Amino acid sequence: MTPEQLSSAIVDVLTTLSTEGAITLPDGVPTTVTVERPRQKGHGDYATNVAMQLGKKAGMNPRAFAELVAQRLTEVDGVGGVEIAGPGFLNISVEAGAQGQVALDVLAAGDLYGHNETLAGQRINVEFISANPTGPLHLGHTRWAAVGDALARVLAAAGAQVDREFYINDRGNQMDLFGASLEAAALGQPIPEGGYQGGYVVDLAQRLVAADPHLVELPEGERLVAFREAGYAAQLTEQQEQLRTFRTEFETWFSERSLHDSESVADTLRSLTEKGHVFEADGAVWMRTTDFGDDKDRVLIRSNGELTYFASDTAYYLNKRARGFDLCVYLLGADHHGYVGRLRAMAACAGDDPEANIQVLIGQLVKIMKDGEEMKLSKRAGTMVTLEELTDEIGVDALRYTLGRYPADSPLTLDVALMTKQSSDNPVFYVQYVHARVASILRNAADLGLEPGTEMGLLTHEKEGELLRALAELPRVVASAAELREPHRVARYLEDTAGIYHRFYDSCRVLPMGDEEPNELHRARLALVAATRVVFANGLALLGVSAPERM
Repeated sequence: MTPEQLSSAIVDVLTTLSTEGAITLPDGVPTTVTVERPRQKGHGDYATNVAMQLGKKAGMNPRAFAELVAQRLTEVDGVGGVEIAGPGFLNISVEAGAQGQVALDVLAAGDLYGHNETLAGQRINVEFISANPTGPLHLGHTRWAAVGDALARVLAAAGAQVDREFYINDRGNQMDLFGASLEAAALGQPIPEGGYQGGYVVDLAQRLVAADPHLVELPEGERLVAFREAGYAAQLTEQQEQLRTFRTEFETWFSERSLHDSESVADTLRSLTEKGHVFEADGAVWMRTTDFGDDKDRVLIRSNGELTYFASDTAYYLNKRARGFDLCVYLLGADHHGYVGRLRAMAACAGDDPEANIQVLIGQLVKIMKDGEEMKLSKRAGTMVTLEELTDEIGVDALRYTLGRYPADSPLTLDVALMTKQSSDNPVFYVQYVHARVASILRNAADLGLEPGTEMGLLTHEKEGELLRALAELPRVVASAAELREPHRVARYLEDTAGIYHRFYDSCRVLPMGDEEPNELHRARLALVAATRVVFANGLALLGVSAPERM
């Protein structure tokens, strides 16, 4: 019996009591009831405070309300007993067979265990890297690649239809500076002021000329454009390859240029004007975002006729909505904190509900320490630490897991030595080791001809119960991580469950020893171990981390 099944059983009891007139709930019977694992031993397998929440609404003492629920709940198949504690807490014990059924449910669901329908029917666009195609991806991009991809995986597991989107900043002065920098490097000339100074610029320029020697022979203006476009294509391809290596795939690579080439920006300005949210002042065109809580109105067209980034941002948002997305999620860096209010106001100006159609998540900075010193990054100075270098130094699994196990809005200082340490002090090793240990047990069982059993009522040991209850939590953890946009909850759940598994393993022998004949308890425990493998494999997959068979 899972927490969800127990919650449904309690709802059924409340419905019956309400129908019979034993209780009266002015707001009706709730569709779900919170059921949790108690923090203290001896308080049953699960606990709920439903009587304290609904007792007063029903005009009853919460403890009296609890007594009515407890009496009916004990009649439910799989419920072993119900005790009332304190002012009305219900501590529920589950029969061993019903609890053991969790392992069989996990095995039956396989790769889909943990998935749920919490967000079913929603189309969500998650934009989590917005980069110039003018250089390698750096540490800031790396954090968003790990967190954004994990968030997309969790949202999809919760039933949403998810589209991962990379916004290519391929328009504006930085592109011309990139082209001029490549041109200068190819011709052996000084990099122009404000240009890109990194060693990668010289390397890229040499590669471009090697691929097309005629680039340097083009007329001056044409040559700059040719270097800009060739460099753009090469750099974008490199970014895509780096992200693919990092197990981060995007359904959509969206070009900023396409907004302007397709007249989307002009159409957006026309639409906003018709809605009455655009005005002219001081020779510029503005959006009246202060009507919707922004701290100031925003310029769309400067007095010199140039479009602002905000004009592109607005057109881009409306483009997403026109593609059918119900919710547009933005993952932005710490220096974009001021964007939250303006983007929400922009959505409101467009006629949308900022609470339902747009969400902006702000991440914080990351420092990577190596040998006691910070690994620095600076795209223009050329001293940045890149995604490629980080994956080579730390490894994809360790880097993704470590960046994904913290809330995105928390600043991080991480140490290379700890992230690569092969010990239980390293969270990713600690979690992956469970999967490897379980895989080893399953291989040994196969060698003995031992298969998982189905007599799960034999799992009566305290540590077996703890592990079963932990495995039952994954669907709820995934649902919570999706609803709160916090994929790190999956990592923390895996770490907690790893500790529970190790305690089970130390107390409950799974395979027979020596000449001992296998019995049904061995087979039941083997089913529990097999279910544990599924949970860890699925949880790690949600984080984009591998589940090794051997370590």
